[in-house]
Amino acid sequence: MRCARAQRRIRGVPKLIHRHPPRRHLHSAGVPAKLIRIFSDVHFGDRASRVRQLAQLRPLLEGVDTLVLNGDTMDTRPGPRPQHTNACRAEVLAFTAAHAPATTFITGNHDPDLSPQHLIDLADGAVAVMHGDIVFESMVPWGQDAAHIAREIATALAALPVAERTRLEPRFAIWRRIALSIPQRHQSEPNPFKYALHFALDTVWPPLRILRVLRAWRTYSPRSAEFAHTHRPHARFVLIGHTHRPGVWRHPRGTVVINTGSFCPPLGGFAVDLTETRLAVRRIEPRAGEFRAGETVAEFAI
Repeated sequence: MRCARAQRRIRGVPKLIHRHPPRRHLHSAGVPAKLIRIFSDVHFGDRASRVRQLAQLRPLLEGVDTLVLNGDTMDTRPGPRPQHTNACRAEVLAFTAAHAPATTFITGNHDPDLSPQHLIDLADGAVAVMHGDIVFESMVPWGQDAAHIAREIATALAALPVAERTRLEPRFAIWRRIALSIPQRHQSEPNPFKYALHFALDTVWPPLRILRVLRAWRTYSPRSAEFAHTHRPHARFVLIGHTHRPGVWRHPRGTVVINTGSFCPPLGGFAVDLTETRLAVRRIEPRAGEFRAGETVAEFAI
């Protein structure tokens, strides 16, 4: 490993579904449209990630004018191997500077201090992009630290003036400050056997924790749609990550929530391609040790 080493799933909509990668859209003058590509949850430096070398991502950067990494690109929180964390951060920044100089990093709960950007608006406000942990009062409701995080968030919100408690900026500040206070555990463990044990203890033990995961999956998309109605009422599309469950959901009031999944097994991820006129959701496919944008699973006019 490098660096120190009501909700409805979109189905059966022929006009939106394509079974082949689309060509880049052209302006009337024949000039290729600017392409923004968005994906999330690379988790570089964590053994759970399929990305062991950043060079594996190069095919995903070909032809891209702007890259948006929507949170959990790596883990920047304090941990038992700070040299590993520092090396991963340096490698990520050097790689994107060399191969995707127009890169926007959006923070997630694992990289809360990687960037000052917590949410960005694209396509004149039609598209809102955020990691998505902010829609949960405990940030990671399935996690070992969920109860502690929920208490910390509640205390921090109660300390704000009443008028500030629902404003987005102070809420993001609280979520990111508390995320940074939660230390890494298994994420930087170099020994594969210890990693597997700690991963199980942190993630799937006790077995009833899977119920928390399933509950979070069920509620995450409607929570994200409600977040948009409150804080980004003009957004038609909300792009999120965080739960590692890729999907596309259309909500009753017209908001489309798109989760780009992750580079961790077992579910994989999506890349969202945005031009001036179209938004396409494409499956990220591993091929010969690299990752490429594959079939288009949903496409929308902007």
